[in-house]
Amino acid sequence: MAHLEYDVLVVGGGIAGISLAYELSATMRVGLLEMEGTLAFHTTGRSAATWISTYGNETVRALTRASHDFLADPPAALYDHRLATPLGVIHVGGPGQSAAISALYDEVAGLSPEAELADPARAVAYNPTLRPDWVEAALIEHGALEVDVAGLHQGYRRGLRAHGGEIHTRARVVGADRAGERWVLTTAEGATYAAPAVAVAAGAWVDELGALLGAAPLGIEPRRRTVFMVAAEELPPPPMTISGDLDNPFYYKPDVGQLLCSPADVTLQEPCDAKPDELEIARAIEAINEASTLGIRAIRTPWAGLRSFVADQTPVIGWNGEVDGLFWYAAQGGYGIQTGPAAARLGAALLRGQPLPSDIVETGFDPDRVSPRRLHR
Repeated sequence: MAHLEYDVLVVGGGIAGISLAYELSATMRVGLLEMEGTLAFHTTGRSAATWISTYGNETVRALTRASHDFLADPPAALYDHRLATPLGVIHVGGPGQSAAISALYDEVAGLSPEAELADPARAVAYNPTLRPDWVEAALIEHGALEVDVAGLHQGYRRGLRAHGGEIHTRARVVGADRAGERWVLTTAEGATYAAPAVAVAAGAWVDELGALLGAAPLGIEPRRRTVFMVAAEELPPPPMTISGDLDNPFYYKPDVGQLLCSPADVTLQEPCDAKPDELEIARAIEAINEASTLGIRAIRTPWAGLRSFVADQTPVIGWNGEVDGLFWYAAQGGYGIQTGPAAARLGAALLRGQPLPSDIVETGFDPDRVSPRRLHR
């Protein structure tokens, strides 16, 4: 049987795989393999994405900062509409959390000049749904964005196809053989695809794919995030996003006449079609009602997705080093949308052996922080 031949195969059709495939396709023949019948079926399609410069560790914040201009002013070649709108963000500390809020401010102030420490009065003025007697301290981030996730993904998909890249759905990889200097991947449907390099960008399934290629596991930890909607016809005007008590996390934000809420759960589980956790929803409702005047009693649609991490909560981007032709693009965690544009350009440069993009270097980014080598030292 003849193989479909490419310069690189990208496995995974979420925002990670599609953005990397797009960047590579400018100079390479790219084939993208997605196990589901549609792209972005799992985490990306269930994301309530924002661009928040104070979110994540130092490496994540550097990639977030370097992604800002793409999201705020997207390239006309890919998009004919806005991808992002302004969004207020307030990280609130409840009783006993003022020291933790101050420590968070000290940690993020360098790369997040929009951050502002706030006392309870300022916090309640910023988000009038907060209970004044619950707030002890807060950190407000000016300049955050709400991102059109579907629009972002669709633009990358159009760009990939415009470059001649090919997308194959219902292409679950079940076999991998190294024949000379190229990989031959076989899918459950019996189709075969060949390329010298394979970029594994399969989210929660990264280690499963890596094992097929003979690689040691990265230690991927798929963690469930539950989200639910609440009716909220009368709300104060934005900004009104909140990240709640640092010891009992939750968040909520306006969403077209409703509230999008989450317990911010990070429950470890096997790769799967994730389902919402009713106990976590109940906990979040209790916590939100304690911190706010919203008085939530019932919910509308709940859903869940898996966010994939490694132990240090930092993405893994780079060549395997021990298995020829295997490139990792993994562990985007909950940051895959807000870091996506910069991370994809970084991944494409590393895969091609080119210098890192200058705007990423200027953030103080250290490529060793995302190297797979760090996980096996």
